[in-house]
Formats: sequence, C-alpha cells, structure tokens
Amino acid sequence: MSFDKKITLAFTGASGAPYGLRLLETLVAANYQVYLLISSAAKVVLATEEDLKVPSNPAVCADFFIEKYQAKAEQIKVFGKDEWFSPVASGSAAPKTMVVCPCSTGTLSAIATGKSDNLIERGADVVIKERGQLIVVPREMPLSTIHLENMLKLSQLGVTIMPAAPGFYHQPKRIEDLVDFVVARILDHLQIDQTLMPRWGYQK
Repeated sequence: MSFDKKITLAFTGASGAPYGLRLLETLVAANYQVYLLISSAAKVVLATEEDLKVPSNPAVCADFFIEKYQAKAEQIKVFGKDEWFSPVASGSAAPKTMVVCPCSTGTLSAIATGKSDNLIERGADVVIKERGQLIVVPREMPLSTIHLENMLKLSQLGVTIMPAAPGFYHQPKRIEDLVDFVVARILDHLQIDQTLMPRWGYQK
C-alpha cells in the first residue's frame, strides 16, 4: 500500500479530543500513514468528551480507527506505551514529523526534560534529536510559569507550540468550526493542503 508520507500523532490527557480526532481524519484523507499513540488519560478524555470507547489492544484499536475513518489497510498503526521496538522509538525508523494533539502539560514537561518514560515521550524525543518537525498543541488555562518555561525551552529547540486557541474572525457557527480553525493551522504548518478554513484575506 502506497502512502504519501508518514507521521506520528499522539493523543494525551488534555481536554481537546475533537482536535486530535479531526486531525487524524484529515491526515487519513491526505493519504498519510499515521502512527497513532494514545495515552491512558487520553482514552478517558475520548470517552468523556466524544463518548468514544477506544479498544485497549493496539491492533484492535487500529482497526477501530481504520473503520471509523474509512482508511486504507495499514494506514493507521497504533502502538502501546511500552512498545519500545516500534518504529517510533528509533531515530532510524521514526517519521521525521510528529504532532501531540492535544498535549497535556504533564506530557509537555516530560518532553521538555527528555524524560522518555513512555512511547509518546520517546517519540517526541526522537523527533527533536533527529532535527525533525514536532508540533505540540497544549490546551490549558491559565498557564503557570512552569508551563511557560517548558514551552520556551521547547520553542528554543525548534518545537512549534500551537495552543488550541481558535480565532473568531471567520464567524464560526458551530463547535466544529472552532475545531477546524485549529486543525487547519496545524495542517498549514505541516504543509498539507487544506480546505477547512480560508486563509486571512481569501474568500471561501
């Protein structure tokens, strides 16, 4: 099966499950192969915010999302937090692009300190050390000095910090419009063509 590119996408325990799910949907539509990582806390958030009960078994979970988004066979691969022999864990095999969406402040801290205690943290660490593209999408307010210091540290390492802060100049009518605003900006930074949201100064 041929895919345009590979990308690692991580869901963590911050509020904002709709952002991650919509991003996954758009990546599938763009013919990306997605290495999906889902923390235990993210599964709780998915169930709470989207009434989505995600299977615990990684292979079953992959099939679940493949069916949900009508993806191609093998287009979505899910890895457990301790699968250290997965491609995500190695600089020689991991995709050079990763998005953590939504990104909890705990995950933000772990990435900033190089903790690498689970596959999400290790995956981010690999992308940073390999000089790849890492985007983190925090969803927290207010931000403490600790959060801001961690963001500054990551920004200085070349990580893109994209808080889930949708704009309103496009006159959103639905929650989905707000979600699409943030996802569209992420896609812009990934240099993936998108039609979710017109760019400033352009008409629909």
